[in-house]
Amino acid sequence: MELKKLTRNALLTAIALTIFMVEAQIPPLVPIPGVKLGLANIVTVFALFAYKKQDALMILLVRVFLGSVFSGQMMTLLYSLAGGLLCFGVTIFMEKILTEKQIWVAGVVGAVFHNIGQLLVAIVITSTPSIAVYLPVLLVSGILAGLFTGLCAQFLYGKLKHFGRF
Repeated sequence: MELKKLTRNALLTAIALTIFMVEAQIPPLVPIPGVKLGLANIVTVFALFAYKKQDALMILLVRVFLGSVFSGQMMTLLYSLAGGLLCFGVTIFMEKILTEKQIWVAGVVGAVFHNIGQLLVAIVITSTPSIAVYLPVLLVSGILAGLFTGLCAQFLYGKLKHFGRF
């Protein structure tokens, strides 16, 4: 059973990392720095609802670390880690109160907190609190991206549950 769990988590991490790397090659959808869909978060949100929290956290941490290494941008490790962990913490709380038909809500709230975490790191690193004026843009982009990724995670959860895959 442990080998099956390890294999499943490695597969989900590889899928998330692949999605992250492909998305990194796509030109920005809007000309606003830092705004992207965050498609790899589909896997993390799905794993959090489908499996144990520790499994989802490990998938997130390994994906963030390897994504920074493979993209050659180690500075993004701090931003991604802060955003990812804040998002994860909030999503754990959401998972306790949401049904499987409301996973999309966790996607939206998680994405918003992911952006807040990244903005906080930017403020600390640059010692420039005035960049907080960027928050409304990040909130709107987080809501839209989180809605999309949350709906994808909910769809994936429903399909795999239907086929008895977890």
